[in-house]
Amino acid sequence: MSSRDATDATDRTEAPHDAIPARLEALRGRVAELVARRGADDPTAADPLRGLYVTPETAHRLATAPPPEPAPAPTDDGPEPAGSLGELARSFGLGALDRHILLAALAPDVDRRFEPLYGYLNDDVGRRRATVALALDLAGTGPHDPLARARFHPLAPLRAGGLIAVEDEDRPLPGRALRVPERVVSHLLGDNALDPELIYRGVELLPDGATAPGQPLAGRIAALAAERPLAVHLRERREGTAAGPVADALRAAGLPVLLHRPPHRAGDDTAAVAVALVREARLRRAALVVGPLPPEPSALVRALATGDVPVVFFGSEPYDPGWAPDAGLLALDAPQDGIDTTLTWHTELALHTPAYEPDFDLGEAVAPYRLSEPQIRRAARDATGLAAFDGTPPTAAHLQHSARLQSAPLLDKHARRIRPEVRFDDLVLPDEPLSMLRELTMRARHRDKVLGEWRLRTGGGRGRGVVALFAGDSGTGKTLSAEVVAGELGLDLYVVDLSAVVDKYIGETEKNLERIFAEADRTDAVLLFDEADAVFGKRSEVKSSHDRYANLESAYLLQRLEAFDGIAVLTTNLRANIDDAFTRRLDLVVDFPFPDVEQRLTLWRSCLAGTPCAPDLDAELAVCAKEFELAGGGIRSAAVTAAYLAAGHGGPVSGEDVRAGARREYRKMGRLEPGTTLPWQ
Repeated sequence: MSSRDATDATDRTEAPHDAIPARLEALRGRVAELVARRGADDPTAADPLRGLYVTPETAHRLATAPPPEPAPAPTDDGPEPAGSLGELARSFGLGALDRHILLAALAPDVDRRFEPLYGYLNDDVGRRRATVALALDLAGTGPHDPLARARFHPLAPLRAGGLIAVEDEDRPLPGRALRVPERVVSHLLGDNALDPELIYRGVELLPDGATAPGQPLAGRIAALAAERPLAVHLRERREGTAAGPVADALRAAGLPVLLHRPPHRAGDDTAAVAVALVREARLRRAALVVGPLPPEPSALVRALATGDVPVVFFGSEPYDPGWAPDAGLLALDAPQDGIDTTLTWHTELALHTPAYEPDFDLGEAVAPYRLSEPQIRRAARDATGLAAFDGTPPTAAHLQHSARLQSAPLLDKHARRIRPEVRFDDLVLPDEPLSMLRELTMRARHRDKVLGEWRLRTGGGRGRGVVALFAGDSGTGKTLSAEVVAGELGLDLYVVDLSAVVDKYIGETEKNLERIFAEADRTDAVLLFDEADAVFGKRSEVKSSHDRYANLESAYLLQRLEAFDGIAVLTTNLRANIDDAFTRRLDLVVDFPFPDVEQRLTLWRSCLAGTPCAPDLDAELAVCAKEFELAGGGIRSAAVTAAYLAAGHGGPVSGEDVRAGARREYRKMGRLEPGTTLPWQ
C-alpha cells in the first residue's frame, strides 16, 4: 500500500458516523404520511400513468383545492444532534430547518427507495430528487413561507457553504430540484477523503506532524488562526520564504492545511473551485494556504477571504485593497531576516541517509542558496538520489547541483548560462586581486548573517545584494574570475547580453533590465554584466533630449542596484567610464593589472599544461613571455593556435609553434612583432 493510499484509508475512518440510515427511516415515515394523504385527496392516485399527463379531473381538483394550512416549521430549540450531521451543522451554521432540507435532499443518494416515492410526490415519475416544495413539505412547512424560501437564497448557509445545489434555474423556485454534492454525502457517511475534484485541481492536504518554525510572524498567524478565522496576504520576495513556514506553523498549531496553487490564468470555474475549497476547509476545520496568486486574483481572493475559514494568500505581487474590500484582509510583508538553514539541510539529509555525517563544511556549501524549507526538502531528496546513482554518500557537488535546480533559474530567457569549470587554482593574478576575489565569495556566503541577523543593512529599501566591479585591460582575466567566483559558490554564471538589453526606444532598455534584475533576485546565480560601461556609463550634462533619457536610464540603474538581492559582477576595460555614483554602491572594486613577465610565463605553462610539448619548450616559453607582451586572453589564444599547428604537423608543441601563435596575436592587435625593423630605421 502506498503512503497516499494509507492516508486515504485513515481519512475514510476518522470522521464520526452518526446514524444516517436511522434518520432516513424517520424521514421515510414522513414520506409515507404524505403519500397516504396524497392517495386520500387525489382520485387519480391509483392511475399507473399518473405523473405523465394531467386529467381534467386533476386539473379541476388543483384549481378548486383550498390553500394549504400553514404548519409550524422546525425550530432550533434543544441541543445540536450528535455525530457528523451535528458537527456539519455547527461548522456551517445550519438551523433545524436547514438540517431537515439537507436530509430530504440527501435521501435518494443514500437509499434508492426514496426515488420512486419522490417521483410520486412530485407528480412526475422522471423527477426522482427532492424539489424545494417537497423538501419543505417534508419539513412541515412550504414555499408559501418567506422564511422557508429564504433558506434557498444563494447567500443562505446551505447554498453559500456548497452543501446543496439548486438546479433547474428556469423553473419556479418550488419546482427546482435539490442535489447534495457527493463530497458532502461521503462526509456524512463517515468518509473523510479529500474531494477528488480538488485533487484534480492540484490541491494538497499537507501531512500532519510539522514542527513549529523559528519565524515569529508565522507563529503569530498560526496562533490567531487557531482562535478565529482570518485572512492574510503575505508578500514574498522569494518563493516559499513565507508560505512554507506559515504552513508548518499552522500544522504545528493543530490545524490541517490545504495547499492550493491556482493556475496562472484564472478560468471560468474560479467560483466553483473556491466554494469547494471553503467547503473542504470547513468540513475538516482546516486552514487554506493559497498562492502564488494569478495576475487577476480578485474573484478568488474575495470568495476565499469571506469563507469564514483561516486563509493565507502569498505571492510576490503587492496587496491590492480592491481584491476584497469588505473581507478585513491583513496585508503583511514576509520577513527578510537571514535564517541559518544548515540544521534543516542536515535533518532532511539524515531522513534519506541514516547516520549521515558530511565530510565537508555543510554550512559553507549551502550558504549561497536562499531556499525555503520545502525547497530544501526537495533538494535533499534529489541530492541523495543523485548520490545513490553515483554510488557515493551525498557530496557538496550533489547538494549544490540539486539546490541550483530548486532555485528556478529562469534567467536563460535573458542571459547566457555558463556552468563554471574553473577554480582559484586556475587563476594567475597578484595577491591583492586574489584576496579581493576571496572576499567577494565570503561576502556572498555570509550576507544574510551580516546584513540580516546582525542588522548592518541600512534603510532606504536597500537589498542584500553583493555587487563588484572588475576593471582592467582586455584579456586580464575579468570574465574568468567571475566564473571562478561562481564556481566557488556552487552557482551558475549568467552573462547578460547587452545587445539584447539596449533598445533604441525610450524606456525599453529599463524594462529589459528590470526583467533581468527581477529574475536574478529570485535566482541563486551570479549575474555578469560584461562591458558594463555600455549601460553603467557616466551621466552627462543635458544638452538634448537624448542626454536626458540617457541620464534617466542611469538613474534607474542606480536605484535598482540599491534594492538588488542577488550577486552581480560588472566588468569594464576602463574604470573611468563608470559613473562615480555607481562606484559608491559597489561592494568591491577589483583592479586586474597587466601580467608581468613571471605571470606571463605561468600563464603560458598553464595554457599548455595538457598538450604534448617538446623537451626544450620551457626555455622557449620564457623567451616568449619576455618578448611578447600579451595578457592572459591573448596568451590562451596563442597557445590554442600553437596546439593546432602541432596537431597539423603531427608532433609536440614546439617553440616555433608558440612563436607563430604569439606573432598571430600581435598581428590581430595591429602591433609590430618583436625584432621588426621599420623601413626608415
